[in-house]
Amino acid sequence: MKTINIRQLIALTLGASLIISCKQEVITLKQQTTTTTPVTGTKGSADFSKFVSIGNSLTAGYQAGALFTNGQANSFPLILSKQFSIAQGSTITFNQPDINSVNGFNSSYSNIGSGIIRGRLVLFAADGVQAHAVPTPAGAPGVPAPYNTADVPTPYTGDKSKLNNFGVPGILLGQVLDPRTGGPSNTVYYNGLYARFATNPGTSTILGDAMATQPTFFTFDLGNNDVLGYATTGGDGSIPLTPKDNFQAYYGAAISTLMGGTSCKGVVSTIPNVTTIPFFYTVKWNAIPLDAATASTVTSNLANNYNAFLAGMKQAGVITAAEVTKRTLTYTAGQNAILINDETLTDLTPYMAGPYAGLLPYAMARQTTSSDLIPLTAGGILGTLVNNNPQLVNGVTVPLADKYALIPSEISAILTATADFNSIITTTAAGFPDRIAVADVNAAFTSFVTSQVIVADGVAITPNFTPPTGAFSEDGVHPNSRGYAYMANIFIDAINAKFGATVPHASLADYSGVGLPLVP
Repeated sequence: MKTINIRQLIALTLGASLIISCKQEVITLKQQTTTTTPVTGTKGSADFSKFVSIGNSLTAGYQAGALFTNGQANSFPLILSKQFSIAQGSTITFNQPDINSVNGFNSSYSNIGSGIIRGRLVLFAADGVQAHAVPTPAGAPGVPAPYNTADVPTPYTGDKSKLNNFGVPGILLGQVLDPRTGGPSNTVYYNGLYARFATNPGTSTILGDAMATQPTFFTFDLGNNDVLGYATTGGDGSIPLTPKDNFQAYYGAAISTLMGGTSCKGVVSTIPNVTTIPFFYTVKWNAIPLDAATASTVTSNLANNYNAFLAGMKQAGVITAAEVTKRTLTYTAGQNAILINDETLTDLTPYMAGPYAGLLPYAMARQTTSSDLIPLTAGGILGTLVNNNPQLVNGVTVPLADKYALIPSEISAILTATADFNSIITTTAAGFPDRIAVADVNAAFTSFVTSQVIVADGVAITPNFTPPTGAFSEDGVHPNSRGYAYMANIFIDAINAKFGATVPHASLADYSGVGLPLVP
């Protein structure tokens, strides 16, 4: 059987986008006389003099799958601090727990115990044509310097009492209140990226450390991971959705802490619909290309036998006609649906004995439809062989594991949780009408995805990670630097509306997007 390299398929798609998006018209240069008008602003009833930011990876400046120096230098809170300085009329100091690493540490691709250390993702065209998102260092022939290193994070050696950014990648809402987030390291609550700058690891909390700085203004951007973790693992149960009641208790406690004992004001953000990010629509549901010969072989070896078995199960009253239709396998020349396991189907394991034992791997199998979402991580396994057996091809003749697909029931659970959490966020904020603004990131990103393009400051951004316009970084989840500037402006709009300020927007043109693919 022909092996299908889906990573090449994705690379070809990206490559075509690059060719289209990078085509330029001939420009005639003319000397112009320009007058620069100084950017001004006012703070209204807000006081930005001591600004702190509390959140997760988005707050920390995480992008391209890692926390690295340049990403931190373009975190949305740091961008905000620059705009706040204009409105405040004086420079706002904004200290971050610097990682001091060019490419950072990528926990998804690294295995410290095995000596595998990987950093940020970059687009890399090993053959000079096809671009792949690979973690640095990429190996032979390797990406060029400086994209050929990676580092395990080390403890922050600066003055922890003077930090302003309390963004910790990977944390859930409840962890901002839990001292176990800083240690001990052998618990599920531990997060080493907080422990490295915690004032007292194992005793202090993220929120407590932030409040100890006596802020006059804050941003609070948490709750994303309470949905995102479940979504990016395909709803396989390894990372559950945070229960609504727990989320409400955690959020209420956090906001009460922020509001108590000080007169600070701030802005909280809603949670975007994560099912619309590039992580879930770059790999299509029908990403399996087959030629006529291969389609015929798979039909003879698998589909005909499985479909006949399904017909027998219907006749025996085990499954309905509707389920037979849902599970029937079809392979044709051209693009084909992906074979997955669906836990909502009837488990046919008890009936797959004797002559049907060979069908056991398909006890809960079906092919995807346009109602399913395939995470970006599936791109690395689709079309690969199991045990080097050309008859066992992931996503074609071998069903993908649960973590590689979001089925409709899981998507519905994500959307319900997102709506519930956002209702809690807005209701809680409404209890402090003079002190808390709400940055509706969900509404803004939904509009962005719908429009597919935003033009501002002479540049265009699109909701993907295709250079040069993409606003997302190479991981398909986090914004790139230009995307973070766009996000900062959502916060600025909310602040201006609530506090009568005129904080100027960050110019998107001042921040970079995803770079063109590197070549050896």
